[in-house]
Amino acid sequence: MKNTAITRMKFFPILFGFFVMGFVDVVGIATNYVKSDFLLSDTLANMIPMMVFLWFAVFSIPSGVMMSKTGKRNTVLVSMGITAVAMCLPLACYQFATLLIAFALLGIGNTILQVSLNPMVAEVVSGDRVASALTLGQFVKAVSSFLGPVIAGAAAAYLGDWKLIFMVYAVITLLSAVWLRCSVKSETVQTEQTASLRSTLSLFSDKKILYLFIGILTVVGIDVGLNTCVPKLLMEQTGLPLNEAGLGTSLYFVSRTIGAFVGAFILTRIAGNRFLHLCMYVSIGAFILLTLTDNLWVMLSLIVVIGLACSNVFSILFSYALQHKSDKANEISALMIMGISGGALIMPFMGILADMWGQVVGLLPLLLCMVYLLWVSRKL
Repeated sequence: MKNTAITRMKFFPILFGFFVMGFVDVVGIATNYVKSDFLLSDTLANMIPMMVFLWFAVFSIPSGVMMSKTGKRNTVLVSMGITAVAMCLPLACYQFATLLIAFALLGIGNTILQVSLNPMVAEVVSGDRVASALTLGQFVKAVSSFLGPVIAGAAAAYLGDWKLIFMVYAVITLLSAVWLRCSVKSETVQTEQTASLRSTLSLFSDKKILYLFIGILTVVGIDVGLNTCVPKLLMEQTGLPLNEAGLGTSLYFVSRTIGAFVGAFILTRIAGNRFLHLCMYVSIGAFILLTLTDNLWVMLSLIVVIGLACSNVFSILFSYALQHKSDKANEISALMIMGISGGALIMPFMGILADMWGQVVGLLPLLLCMVYLLWVSRKL
């Protein structure tokens, strides 16, 4: 990091923005509570994650264009404003239609935040420390994701209303926005060539970029699918109540957090494709065992293994895409962020299968995603 106290003061509010970024993962545990509150089918309940992650496909490139016109800091503040509004809606009117709107706004706000927050890090961190700073940001985001189900479960158990998590998130988001605005000045906007829809989509003509993009779709689908369906699987297989089964999601995020931390060191010694190949074999084996057992402790152990194995897939695929065409870094970055919409594409299929044949069958699309990633690791 640049050796000035002012720069350090700028970095910490930016870093805290990654904590707000992690709020998007509340959609997993929230889906389970909403399904219970409104007696929804899995097909209908899984519309909620779809409403969040669909917007990554729609708003990633427009967010980049907006950032080039208004500046990174102002774009981040806009995203936090949208996130705060999204958190307040369920508190004001708790209806299914209102929840869909709230989670759509959460997805839009998170898309804008992911597009604009990462480049801010590069402005206050020296070139040789950017990668480690971004890794630290992802660690903070993972901590936020882990705490979500814990806060929701505590609010339900001790305060009688799981929805109070939205109040907590709204307050934290506003505090983060105020801290950022007071600590970081708005940069001078420079006119420069930015990624456009046409230039970004033209990259699909490159086969390697195409299968890496699909890889991003599938790994995000795995992440969102497990985030949402682990509690439902634990309830179906072991009979746990929702407030306890929801902790399975936290366990998954804890393992992902540890895996990301350890993986950062492993990847300095092992090639990314070899590491990805090994991780996919481990995750596929653990996933198959997860669908075959109803023992609680075995299931929890397998959830940890899957979380560890999948924790570095996104970063590996992203880095290979950037290295493949470094002169198209802006377009590739926007394209990979569009890939986060994979959470929206896979969930409806899982919901339909779960309604027809149960939660175990509903998880099978995730197994296909893992097999695809194993194939990608061989191609790399």
